[in-house]
Amino acid sequence: MHPSELTSNSKTENGYMELNPLMDSEKLVKEIFQQQPVRGVDEYLSEFSEELRTVAKALRRVAEGKASAQAEAAEWKRKYELERARNLRKEHEGLSTGDGHCDTTSKKAGSISDQREMTNLANDQSERCCGKHGICSHEVLKDGEAESNPMVVRNIMKKASFKLQWGCNGEKNGQHKHDVVSFESGNITTAERSSKQIFLKWESHPQTLLILTKPNSTSVQVLCAEMVRWLKDKKKINVYVEPRVRTELLSKSSYFNFVQTWEDDEEVLLLHMKVDLVVTLGGDGTVLWAASMFKGPVPPLVPFSLGSLGFMTPFQSEHYREYLDTILKGPISITLRHRLQCHVVRHAANDEQETEGPFLVLNEVTIDRGISSFLTNLECYCDNSFVTLVQGDGLILSTTSGSTAYSLAAGGSMVHPQVPGILFTPICPHSLSFRPLILPEYVTLRVQVPFNSRGHTWASFDGKGRKQLAPGDALVCSMAPWPVPTACQVDSTNDFLHSIHDGLHWNLRKTQSFDGPRDS
Repeated sequence: MHPSELTSNSKTENGYMELNPLMDSEKLVKEIFQQQPVRGVDEYLSEFSEELRTVAKALRRVAEGKASAQAEAAEWKRKYELERARNLRKEHEGLSTGDGHCDTTSKKAGSISDQREMTNLANDQSERCCGKHGICSHEVLKDGEAESNPMVVRNIMKKASFKLQWGCNGEKNGQHKHDVVSFESGNITTAERSSKQIFLKWESHPQTLLILTKPNSTSVQVLCAEMVRWLKDKKKINVYVEPRVRTELLSKSSYFNFVQTWEDDEEVLLLHMKVDLVVTLGGDGTVLWAASMFKGPVPPLVPFSLGSLGFMTPFQSEHYREYLDTILKGPISITLRHRLQCHVVRHAANDEQETEGPFLVLNEVTIDRGISSFLTNLECYCDNSFVTLVQGDGLILSTTSGSTAYSLAAGGSMVHPQVPGILFTPICPHSLSFRPLILPEYVTLRVQVPFNSRGHTWASFDGKGRKQLAPGDALVCSMAPWPVPTACQVDSTNDFLHSIHDGLHWNLRKTQSFDGPRDS
């Protein structure tokens, strides 16, 4: 429209014209045309950034699934190679003992070829089974290196061998189940599980024992010195202690010069190859500390009760001689306490190998809101299937051994420690229908902080090593391949029931009077 037409049509009722709006109209139109493209670009960029976040989230899920599949494939490959090596050894033993007149030279040649076969299998594992998402057997089973490396722990003794027996109701049936003991040094792995009570039977006498103690306790120090002296003088057993404990013993007497210890973390990683038995003097915290020292196979553990509350310490310290006498002779009942293996996957990670961990926990891993005033928002997945969105103070992923710890305080169930499962327990959920779950052992759980979370969260592993999780970060948990075998005073079920009765006074109630009214 021409400006003259605009002028002719812009008369008011009293005959006057509004000239100022007409003069500014062209400027307003120009400003509108100049602003529209800018707004369009902003909206486009916002949508594009959201799409990029969605793509990044999908790629990270794919990477986590790939890492989980690789770890599972490596574990199956390890089991297959252990079984193959075991069959080769049995076949060779059958050939060697088949004729009654097999000479010594052929036996030596057979044993050398057998050892070479084992070495080749171990080397093949070390080349192809590595990964930060799992603990491979070759990383913790290195018998040959222990003898060739002069820097490892001194006075190395050959480990005692043993087998596991399965029984029912505390009775041994005398039959050996499928071999669940690896051939290298008698290290227990959970290749096969059973719901029956497990017995440990020594095939050679234990030679080396590790004692771990609760710090800053005079009574524990006195008991430790007495136990070390008795083990050396009466049982002729080599004793290892922590560097701190060895210093305390030497400050009392130079007699304890024979006690051995380690100098650095590399020697700690090799302890499972030299120690036949672990004794803990303390409470459940000392048991957790002992389990955290072993990143792979864990020797049988004998926990003595010297703490305030112990669900995993059935042995009384006053009778340690009788208990250790029985355990050293065997057979003994044991409980295989499963552990969780956790990894932290950062949002900024470029590939699936950039993770933090693994973190091994015997009780639980806790994800909480820390000092933040906002509720936690946690997206939970089970084997890549969405489970729920946790809104509350946090979440507990617990083992069955840890069911009587933090999970119980948060409303979770008490579970027999030998039941293979993972407890999924919310902490103060903001929902009336959020009930705890118990999931099977073979699942992989992933807990992710969503991008729209109002604050950070924190993950702690058995109450230690807190890690901050920012929006986009994830925590991946699965069952670890190496359990913690703890000795039982009676058997696994009896010890568990005794612990909840004695420690928690479970279902303790005054008995109802019998002299009240009766049914007619």
